[in-house]
Amino acid sequence: MLIERVLALAAAAVVAICLGVGLMMMAFVPVKPGGGSLAALSAPVDKGTARQTVEAAIAQTPEYARYFARMRETFTQDYEAALNEFAARLAETRLEQSADYYLSEAVRRLRQSRGALAAKAEPDAMSRVFARQLDVLQAVAREDKKMCVAFLYGATNLDFQRFAAAQRPLVADMATASLEAMVSGQTKNIARAQPNEADFKALESALQARGLDKAEIDALLDGKMPDPPLDDAKMCAAGQTYLEVLRTLPEASRTRIYGLALELMARS
Repeated sequence: MLIERVLALAAAAVVAICLGVGLMMMAFVPVKPGGGSLAALSAPVDKGTARQTVEAAIAQTPEYARYFARMRETFTQDYEAALNEFAARLAETRLEQSADYYLSEAVRRLRQSRGALAAKAEPDAMSRVFARQLDVLQAVAREDKKMCVAFLYGATNLDFQRFAAAQRPLVADMATASLEAMVSGQTKNIARAQPNEADFKALESALQARGLDKAEIDALLDGKMPDPPLDDAKMCAAGQTYLEVLRTLPEASRTRIYGLALELMARS
């Protein structure tokens, strides 16, 4: 049973992993807030000018500017690589991207290069990653239950991208929590074992105590959707309950599950 659960995690069928990926998928579909066309520069630009344009776009979005400032301070090489790539792309295509795109792409790149460090962070830093994910999920749920379920499983669309652009403080807080967990992991380098059978049993019991039935728990932990599938409102509520319950587990179990989820996010 434990092996099956670990394989389910590795397949990204578990909500805790997909939540970390959902927002960042918007990086692959660059759009300006509101879904309009990208703005084209009227004349060619060199990379130096292009970088100034990128930096100006970020600076005009204070919530995101704070994230980039912290990234520059803590992971300077990654920051420079990201900004240089944005500038090179702008110089080549002459298409300006949104600040939302720059944030999501920077977070995606950092997750791939440094994300495994978050699994070695202090417990409080790890917990903040999932707390901020819950904040975003709750906001999405208030907006649209169908979009909430899509976000649970890592799928995003233009509606979600527009939502994210309108909720920049929440999005920036989620991104910053992830970055700070990587910083903590680099400093503390805490080695953790993978979740064991007792950890998963404790999680299942806690979910049952909160009123979730077998179909809902299987959908959350193993990605097994019943036929007919759970309706959007029920699945959306179950996902929120899942993240709420995780933080009530004993610290040892909670951090092992968080650690595995964060490690697998980095591989996604």
